Amino acid sequence: MTTLPEKITVSVIMPVYNVAAFLGEAIQSVLDQSFKDLELILVNDGSTDGSASVCQAYLQQDPRVQFINQENCGVSIARNNGLLRATGAYVFFMDSDDTLDREFVKTSLETAERGNNDITVIGAPYCKRGPHFTSLPTCAQMIRMDFLKQYPEIRFPARLQPCEDGLFSHQLLAFTTKVGSNPQGIYHYRHHAHQNTKQINDNCWTVIRQIPSWLQILEAFYTRHQLLPSHTLHLARFIQHEPFELRYLGMPFTPEQKNYLHDLIITFMSRVVLPTLTKSEKKQLSKPFRYFLSIQNPARFEAFYRSYCIRKKRRRAFYLFLIRFIPFTQLRRKTRKAVAEKYRP
Repeated sequence: MTTLPEKITVSVIMPVYNVAAFLGEAIQSVLDQSFKDLELILVNDGSTDGSASVCQAYLQQDPRVQFINQENCGVSIARNNGLLRATGAYVFFMDSDDTLDREFVKTSLETAERGNNDITVIGAPYCKRGPHFTSLPTCAQMIRMDFLKQYPEIRFPARLQPCEDGLFSHQLLAFTTKVGSNPQGIYHYRHHAHQNTKQINDNCWTVIRQIPSWLQILEAFYTRHQLLPSHTLHLARFIQHEPFELRYLGMPFTPEQKNYLHDLIITFMSRVVLPTLTKSEKKQLSKPFRYFLSIQNPARFEAFYRSYCIRKKRRRAFYLFLIRFIPFTQLRRKTRKAVAEKYRP
């Protein structure tokens, strides 16, 4: 049996809700980490499928496992309650249907300590978002506990999903420049019929009705800490990424839903963000988002965006064709990768 380390370095917090089929594999991937000085805090959020029994079994097997049992309150409260129990120098929040590569914690911790990071971004897809990180999913961030304790009011917002992790990380990122990247960290995301992402895409109105709450949280946060105009661009990038790119562009909304969301974003940006966003800062936003903000008719944006995507696709194909004539293999591969990334669909 693994012995409990004298000092906990990393706390892994895992909310659990009706994932008995996958839970054992998720837990085992944490306990099998090459880095052993960790604790795993399982928070059962009122599961009805036997998940609690799986947690109890691991509680008996490994002293590094802690178990919290609560009534069904949602993933945010589960994470916050797990955080109250955590004793590690760093904390990582993990979903209970996913798994970690064996070196995930080790490489992330080494990166965090080497750079004295408050937040370490994990995983190549998320590291590519830098250097201006505006929000992160829980699977892509290891947080220094002392930094987190400086801001006890910044926790996961109750009864919100999706974007509860985006709001949490966005607020923390506003208070630090000590952000490092660990592209070597590999997180295995499991796809299945009952995962949250699929349920979110199947319930578009549920998502849209939450977005006013996101905006209220953001306005209160920026007002309370007097972060405008110093952090206006940080806020603008969040609106561009979360409500615009991930929701307006990324979800199967109806025209009615898009009209509603367009008005919501325009109103918030016009009232809270644009008055203190400088001309040079606005140029740092994406071309589609700038056009989106400049027009009142969403149908005009749809026509623009279709044309924009076609032009981008053609430009990508043209450059990839030219790259074929670069004589040096290594340079050809590097250039192809850069072009594919810049003009990705």
